[in-house]
Amino acid sequence: MSFNKELIKGIWKENPIFILVLGMCPTLAVSTSVINGVGMGIATTFVLICSNIAIALVRSYVPDQVRIPVYVVLIASFVTVVDLTMNGFFRGLYHALGIFIPLIVVNCIILGRAEAFASKNSVFLSIADAIGMGAGFTLALVMLGSIRELLGNGSLFGFPVFGGGYEPVLVMILPPGAFFTLGILTGVFSAVAKYRSKKWRKYVIQDLGKTTVVRERI
Repeated sequence: MSFNKELIKGIWKENPIFILVLGMCPTLAVSTSVINGVGMGIATTFVLICSNIAIALVRSYVPDQVRIPVYVVLIASFVTVVDLTMNGFFRGLYHALGIFIPLIVVNCIILGRAEAFASKNSVFLSIADAIGMGAGFTLALVMLGSIRELLGNGSLFGFPVFGGGYEPVLVMILPPGAFFTLGILTGVFSAVAKYRSKKWRKYVIQDLGKTTVVRERI
């Protein structure tokens, strides 16, 4: 394992939303706008980094029988920090995200990385894993939020893009729009991942003394 490899895998190869399909509840609920996606992504990334560090530090001292309760307590502590900070300094965003801030405690991405990675690896690699997964989660929310806000409100970051004559596609900011957009983006990611996973075949063609090297995917 290398720091760079663990850092970038969450952005594309193991994107938590489009590839691993984790954390669907907040993804569908808060992606009505770009700013909501950015806020939830940063909050989740902070909890990911802090919890991965804490769990990687204590993993050797926690008995297997109680590891999950210990992980949940650690995660909940960092979520409380995020909840109080956003309530104190970013009240508009805090009210927009609502119940989904405290629900970060039970986000599958957080507990999944704690159990699958941080509990088995060093602090150094756990930080890289947390940053990569957090960046991939934030990227996914921003992509969903951009499409839904642009088509559903005709704006980005709250600023009009198409002008006053634009007729919003209201379904895009409703639950069906979330499922529709997520399905399309997940399909695109899956198709590209499948294409990239194909191997190359290389062969040489000789014709009238001329040599041509051909490479194709198989």
